[in-house]
Amino acid sequence: MTQHRHFHHHYRSPVKRSVFSLVIVVGTMLFGIAGMHYLEKLSWLDAFYFMSMIATSQGPMMMPVTPAGKIFASFMAFLSVGIVAAALGFLFGPFFGQLWRIGVEHLEEDLNLKNKDKTSRG
Repeated sequence: MTQHRHFHHHYRSPVKRSVFSLVIVVGTMLFGIAGMHYLEKLSWLDAFYFMSMIATSQGPMMMPVTPAGKIFASFMAFLSVGIVAAALGFLFGPFFGQLWRIGVEHLEEDLNLKNKDKTSRG
């Protein structure tokens, strides 16, 4: 008798998904904060503010001055927005998938009831 293992069972836990998502987002933010601090000579607080504005797609109030800072900020804009979106999808995906399945089941039940009504009348 063969026993099947499910290799991704740990991703079913909402707590583990939350921790994983948080670690990915925080790691990306720390990388971006350090980059802006060293490339643009921003204070740690200003670098944090800059990265939080980029990661939430709001756009920072200041423009990077150095060419390296501009390239890094552009790279971080794509990376951080994508990672935040992916982390939210990973975190809430199972919940929305379950809602989708419930909605499809109700839709199928409604269609089956309508079809039964049509066949019982005709």
